Amino acid sequence: MIDDVSAARRQNIAGLRRFLDLEQQRDWMRGETILRDAEERSESLELRLKYVARFEKLLRRPQAQQVLDILRRYGRDCIPIPRRTERHYWSVSCLPSTPGKALVRVNASWMELFSLYADGEDTSALFLVHLSDFTTDRSIDQGQVDEDFLERCVMRPEDVSYVFPRGEDIFGVKVRSFASIGKFLAMPRALQAIRAFNLTHMNRGRNAYQASHCYRLADHMLGDREG
Repeated sequence: MIDDVSAARRQNIAGLRRFLDLEQQRDWMRGETILRDAEERSESLELRLKYVARFEKLLRRPQAQQVLDILRRYGRDCIPIPRRTERHYWSVSCLPSTPGKALVRVNASWMELFSLYADGEDTSALFLVHLSDFTTDRSIDQGQVDEDFLERCVMRPEDVSYVFPRGEDIFGVKVRSFASIGKFLAMPRALQAIRAFNLTHMNRGRNAYQASHCYRLADHMLGDREG
């Protein structure tokens, strides 16, 4: 009876709190714990087949291997318990039809989290994060962006720029080149900021972009495909 009540309570909890308490989320965000994920994935065969043609089109792009390598790293390092939360709490779209001509886009709830674009033969990225994680005084003052820190996160200062999307505490970091994207993901403060933003939106409830989830891309994000 107690187990039934606990299960019912979990069903009524929105977002990641169904699986992880706030302490577990905070420890993961700080890199202080490794979360135990599910071994099996919940899958829709119809959806897996739906975007095969788009995925094969992406593979013909010169940036394809870079995209898969970056996504594998993003899935491993930036999304908590990605197998357990796949599609329902985050999704990845292949060549999405939305404006901007992204090669891939990762979403959670109603929010874009991360996108990759063609940049000549190379790749560029847009990371959405909390502005307060990238200001010198941890405020949401757009005039306090820590530009020195941003430049240290990339290979060359010209590889980073930023935008202010709509929203009080939302900041868009644009990173050019495969090498600089890798360095940005390796910076502890930047990685923690990415994780914090992703937790915020995965905790808001079910993902609104489930129907555009590309399982072939997710296979690479979750390490179920090589190369």
